[in-house]
Amino acid sequence: MRDAAPTTIYLKDYTPFGYLVDSVHLTFDLADHATRVTSRIAFRPNPETTDRTFFLHGEELTLVRAVIDGIEVTPSITDKGLTVDVPDAPFIWESVVEIDPGNNTALEGLYMSNGMYCTQCEAEGFRKITYYPDRPDVMSTFTVRINGNLPVLLSNGNPSGKGDGWAEWTDPWPKPAYLFALVAGDLIAHPDRFTTMSGREVELNLWVRPGDEGKCAFGMEALKKSMKWDEDVYGREYDLDVFNIVAVDDFNMGAMENKGLNIFNSSAVLASPETSTDVNFERIEAIIAHEYFHNWTGNRITCRDWFQLCLKEGLTVFRDAQFTSDMRSAPVKRIHDAIDLRARQFPEDNGPLSHPVRPESFQEINNFYTATVYEKGAEVIGMLKRLVGDEAYSKALDLYFDRHDGQACTIEDWIKVFEDTTDRDLSQFKRWYSQSGTPRVSVTEDWTDGTLTLTLSQRSEPTPGQSRKLPHVIPVAVGLLGPNGDEVHATQVLELTEAEQSFQFTGLAAKPVASILRDFSAPVILEHDPSNTERAFLLAHDTDPFNRWQAGRSLAQDTLLRMIRQDATPDADYLDGILAVLRDGDLDPAYRALMLGLPTHSELAAELFDAGDTPDPMAIWTAVETLRQATAQHLQDLLPRLHSETLIDTPFSPNAEQAGKRSLGGAALSLTSRLDGGSKAAEEYAAADNMTLQLTALSCLLRTGKGQDELSAFYDQWQHDRLVMDKWFGLQVSMAAPAATVDTARALTEHTDFNWKNPNRFRAVMGALAMNHAGFHRADGAGYALLADWLIRLDPVNPQTTARMCSAFQIWKRYDADRQDLIRAQLNRILETPNLSRDTTEMVSRILGA
Repeated sequence: MRDAAPTTIYLKDYTPFGYLVDSVHLTFDLADHATRVTSRIAFRPNPETTDRTFFLHGEELTLVRAVIDGIEVTPSITDKGLTVDVPDAPFIWESVVEIDPGNNTALEGLYMSNGMYCTQCEAEGFRKITYYPDRPDVMSTFTVRINGNLPVLLSNGNPSGKGDGWAEWTDPWPKPAYLFALVAGDLIAHPDRFTTMSGREVELNLWVRPGDEGKCAFGMEALKKSMKWDEDVYGREYDLDVFNIVAVDDFNMGAMENKGLNIFNSSAVLASPETSTDVNFERIEAIIAHEYFHNWTGNRITCRDWFQLCLKEGLTVFRDAQFTSDMRSAPVKRIHDAIDLRARQFPEDNGPLSHPVRPESFQEINNFYTATVYEKGAEVIGMLKRLVGDEAYSKALDLYFDRHDGQACTIEDWIKVFEDTTDRDLSQFKRWYSQSGTPRVSVTEDWTDGTLTLTLSQRSEPTPGQSRKLPHVIPVAVGLLGPNGDEVHATQVLELTEAEQSFQFTGLAAKPVASILRDFSAPVILEHDPSNTERAFLLAHDTDPFNRWQAGRSLAQDTLLRMIRQDATPDADYLDGILAVLRDGDLDPAYRALMLGLPTHSELAAELFDAGDTPDPMAIWTAVETLRQATAQHLQDLLPRLHSETLIDTPFSPNAEQAGKRSLGGAALSLTSRLDGGSKAAEEYAAADNMTLQLTALSCLLRTGKGQDELSAFYDQWQHDRLVMDKWFGLQVSMAAPAATVDTARALTEHTDFNWKNPNRFRAVMGALAMNHAGFHRADGAGYALLADWLIRLDPVNPQTTARMCSAFQIWKRYDADRQDLIRAQLNRILETPNLSRDTTEMVSRILGA
């Protein structure tokens, strides 16, 4: 049975490890089921603590031998690690352990993927490789020798020796064990070089399986752009002689920033026009940048403990967002980030899984690789930059790198560099790290004698473990537009620090229209109720791209909510406003495509729930489909022009300009398909010469209830490509009508190509099921039962993926009593499963409120 009382770890209980590590030497004798790991580690007492307990983490290890200063010892061993008496002076620890990578299906530690040895050690995987103080504040240099009969043997750092059947690597930069990496296999390199700003030559390699060589060029270019950008914007230069990336098929995460040897999920690095969409290309570019940027914000400066995870992840997500904004369209990137935050982080922040950006406790750290830590953590960095200004932000980052290079740090260290460079007290701002939940900012307006008064108030609802919230520092960016659409007051950042504050704008000739929370200046829910006429005005005239988009989004949401509640007809202000925006050929096509997007079903459900209504998934689906149909009819005369505008007569490029045109063209095709029954989409599918066009056309056909012949042809064409087949699996579930969603997903799990042990393939089907709102929330609970069946099956094989997929149930209390009963029954069924992992136990218990 599972552990009835999993251990809870608290931030307040942190104490440093009793010993420092001066050097680590590891030797791996690779064998599929009996790899031997020999370690030689130089320890010495840590003068910062008097606790001399010598405990080394270790799980699923067979200890063959243990030696201290040449004398064999017999440690006390549990399933969590070992303890042994050691000298109160510097000493050498040596051990030999045996592990079984071939049967390591959890994909944590050293495991095998299609004959390739690879590692994943973040957060606590190194303890499954050898006995070690597996905590991020223990840092050391590593020398690694790999003995094996595979042609490519890689580890961290620089190559320091090589021979027949062996290779040695030395990493001169101290690092925690979670950044350790090893890869061994039959791989092919896509090589290149980069010259740093100080003139050093760095060897670059992207290692792939035979057959994937044609999918490396874009990833390599993205790496070089990232290296140059980090030098230009942050002054950060790469610090080793070689930088390796390896593509791995079986990987729980997107990628991992191990020092000098980044290991990537194949889906996050391999790309070609024939097999990858524009969305794939942009994602790959961002993930490569993210992992490279970790070299400084995560590797050179790391976390003291896992409660500080946002210190490296929030900052690095913010940096990769800056990079994407510079490489592509800053307004489009900002809108996409807001959409993602509202879809993923807001439900997390306001449900049973709510936790602060820096949690106070956890049972399984793998469950805290969340949207709150990553995306909200990045938003906190963005707010800080907005408050102190670009110049002060740059100075603070320079001080951060200078002061803390080579250290394991805390949020307090991070905040202190800003206080020291700005002379500003940021103690109130630090509440963003300690208080969970999404603040709500309400706005009321008063217009009197040329003065507009905006009264802002903030509140944060109770969340698990936090019943009372103190006011945050909230930067609210505001601009004012005159009656003719001209900007009468440029953007000003108002600092909301109290529960309620008023701000005045004087000397105005006429009552302006306020554009509030420009550029989504804070991750809050804005409660401001302008009329639809004012929203339409902002949609037509707002100079802030984000708020112009938001005005259209708000109009769409308002009309959808009225359609759901009152069976109303689509709002003319919304339809006319979207038509006017789409006619503006001077606007970025990607931006115009975003204007055609509608609030997600889940967002609408959240709005209904917050207003005291009980969401009906089918009513939401019907309203959205009705509005899409009305939009298609309203734009029917414009759609042919949009199609001609987005035609590209030059060779395919994944750049922002072409991708934007394809995005707008795809949105137009989706609407056209509602009018012509998919005939244009069938033509587009037949003529498509890249995956973006092919998949877009196929999606349109499936949405109209057609496309079965094309779906079969797609399979015949791409069955040899595992990443494209992930698309094939996921597309069918996501495009299925509500009544057919569960049956479609169930049938795909019986397909010969459904490899449920591969995280990408599992998520392609089960993730798409959970995202198909009306289909997943079918009234009979069949969607809940199917997902629970597969989570129970997956848990003993891969606990991490199982636990993360459980989050599909986190919003269960939004729905009617019958659905709540059905979901609760499935959650209890999961929780009562014998030998349930601690990962899944914690997640389900939190979702249930247990």
